[in-house]
Amino acid sequence: MARRKGESKPSAVDKVANGIIQSIIEETLHPGDQIPTEPELAEAYHVGRNSVREAIKQLQAFGILNIRRADGTYVAEGSSQRMLNPLLYSLILQKRDWQDFVQLREVIEIGVLHEAMTDGKIREIVPALNGYILGMQEAAGETPPNVDRILELDLAFHLAITDAIHNPQVSTVYEYITRISVPSRRTSIEKWIAHQNMDLFLNLHRQIAETIEAGNTSSIEQVVRAHYVYWRRT
Repeated sequence: MARRKGESKPSAVDKVANGIIQSIIEETLHPGDQIPTEPELAEAYHVGRNSVREAIKQLQAFGILNIRRADGTYVAEGSSQRMLNPLLYSLILQKRDWQDFVQLREVIEIGVLHEAMTDGKIREIVPALNGYILGMQEAAGETPPNVDRILELDLAFHLAITDAIHNPQVSTVYEYITRISVPSRRTSIEKWIAHQNMDLFLNLHRQIAETIEAGNTSSIEQVVRAHYVYWRRT
């Protein structure tokens, strides 16, 4: 695989790790398969056995490989949250460019809504979405407004939409993005409150729920982008 401009040459450890991952992607290795031995991998990738051991340790830490003592090393048979930890760390390190991160979340939400609305069953979650909106309205009316409760219900609102497409991979990725966005979303809610714009905040959520109920796919992008007006400035 060609390297991006500016990227350094992969180390011996990366060479082995990337090779094993590529074998899994290309399905020359399958979940539950035993991988080649250390000497075989060292010969195949022209690296030392220490590099092979380190690569295997890394892939085990990520939940991709399982080491069975006195038996060998196998490709994991089930998914693990550890597999997405490198993605999470990467997003954390790269979020210095905040507009890029906002765009990432926008693209995911727009895509999720389009996919979810291909199935008319998504209308079944509308009552739950309206319940979250009502809860946010009540929390906003407390003295002082209950920011933690509003945030909790806002997160639940968006996760309900993501879960509606019944794709565990999409849900897991979105949950990781949500974890990173929580501090800024809290700040955004505080801005809505400070500017006395909570009615608009709630209406933007209602617009999403109404778009889903009406099955109006043509307005998805406009509704989602409007929803980010304060978060984009955080």
